Amino acid sequence: MHSEFSRGGMLSVPTRKICVLGVPLDLGASRRGVDMGPSAVRVAGLEARLEALGHQVTDGGNIRVEIAETQKSGKANARFLKQIAETCTRTAEAVVKSLEEGMSPLVLGGDHSLAAGTISGVAEFYRRQGKKIGVIWMDAHSDINTPETSPSGTVHGMPLAALLGLGGGSGLEPLSQIFGYAPKIAAENTVLIGVRDIDTAERENIRRAGVAAVYTMRDIDERGMRTVMEEALQVAGEGTAGYHVSLDMDWIDPEDAPGVGTPVRGGATYREAHLAMEILADHGRLLSFEIVEVNPVIDEHNRTADLAVELACSAFGKKIL
Repeated sequence: MHSEFSRGGMLSVPTRKICVLGVPLDLGASRRGVDMGPSAVRVAGLEARLEALGHQVTDGGNIRVEIAETQKSGKANARFLKQIAETCTRTAEAVVKSLEEGMSPLVLGGDHSLAAGTISGVAEFYRRQGKKIGVIWMDAHSDINTPETSPSGTVHGMPLAALLGLGGGSGLEPLSQIFGYAPKIAAENTVLIGVRDIDTAERENIRRAGVAAVYTMRDIDERGMRTVMEEALQVAGEGTAGYHVSLDMDWIDPEDAPGVGTPVRGGATYREAHLAMEILADHGRLLSFEIVEVNPVIDEHNRTADLAVELACSAFGKKIL
């Protein structure tokens, strides 16, 4: 039996100081509503449930985001890019500050373009110490389009390209050059898990970037979540300070997570998702975590936000026994 109990039967987990940051950003999405995601996750009891595990939780509030109706959308192949980059820069600065204060950032989205901010912040903090970070990207989509390759022009399909330094000269620089340099992360420590809806041009971008490992849903079906997670964490952890996990709730099957921006059938099951988080907690090298694309407008009784909270608890050490 792997679990340990402290005296009095309470579960013993390494306690952390966690800083919750909301980024109510929906400028990068085609469907509106994910700007309400941070509120939905807070309403589902995130803080209390993490504190029940013994963690100290501070809510740093929401990062300021422009409202779409008040803004010009800019170029059709990367709509609202300027405003998204400004939000991501504010997010990155808040993430650096929380890490400097000894806290683990837990970022709530918002659409997935905000990951360019979160990960830039984590990467910058560790870069100052001469270290690099790994990234585990859990998503139905690979989010590695550039303005040149994007069929929709929605920036939530581009953050991984920006972080890997792709799209130079394509106009993605405002997002990729946060803190004045690119790339933020190394392709050899970047892992995609659970992808099942990849645009044609993205396949080439994945190859061009040299992403270390891509586990599709077929890999999970054939080899099982445990094998995939163990391999993924090894790749992301090789020579790094640890890893950031970017969890798009559309990674999970819409049967269990209906309230997401871009649902795709055939995702991870409820238990597979929890297992992935539990394995993550077992390894103990999680630097930061974000949950994105919760859309309460199309959710059922806040089910998706509830699940998001459950998964965050598993990632931060909650066990069944």
